[in-house]
Amino acid sequence: MKKHDLVYLTEDASHHDAIEHINEEAFGPGRFARAAARIREQGPHDLSLSFVCADLGETIASVRLTPVLAGGVKGHLLGPLAVRPSHKNMGIGRELVRIAVEATRRHGSEGVILVGDPPYYMPLGFEKVTYNALKFPAPVDPGRILVVPMADGVHERLKGEIRWWNPDQEAAIPVRAVA
Repeated sequence: MKKHDLVYLTEDASHHDAIEHINEEAFGPGRFARAAARIREQGPHDLSLSFVCADLGETIASVRLTPVLAGGVKGHLLGPLAVRPSHKNMGIGRELVRIAVEATRRHGSEGVILVGDPPYYMPLGFEKVTYNALKFPAPVDPGRILVVPMADGVHERLKGEIRWWNPDQEAAIPVRAVA
């Protein structure tokens, strides 16, 4: 039996090449055509809310979170989540999701959204989004859009387009008083 020494870390630039390899291994070249990839192309993921798992110093899994505006919800898109085949079925993916969701909750996110398999993600706290409520920049199966709501009225406000957004840029926009 192989000994493992799993460590969960916040992603940094030194993990980039390993993460690209893990995602290529898990999803192949078609990963760039997916609807969630179209959103991630619009702007960078949040390094401070993205995580890796290392085993004996080797990066073997990753999850990334990208800031999004989903209808009226200021949240984060989870994904890709990938684990090397040598480390599957050890609970690493579930632990990365748990760490990521808790980090976004502390960060003040209104929700974590993803496109994924309900049987895997629903036991981790995700709920189905109303069918056809969110419009992605590419085709997506509406039955696979899930959310962990973290604020009041999230489900009601998850209506419309989902896109990348820059929370820092929005904070710099002056708020005008209503007369």
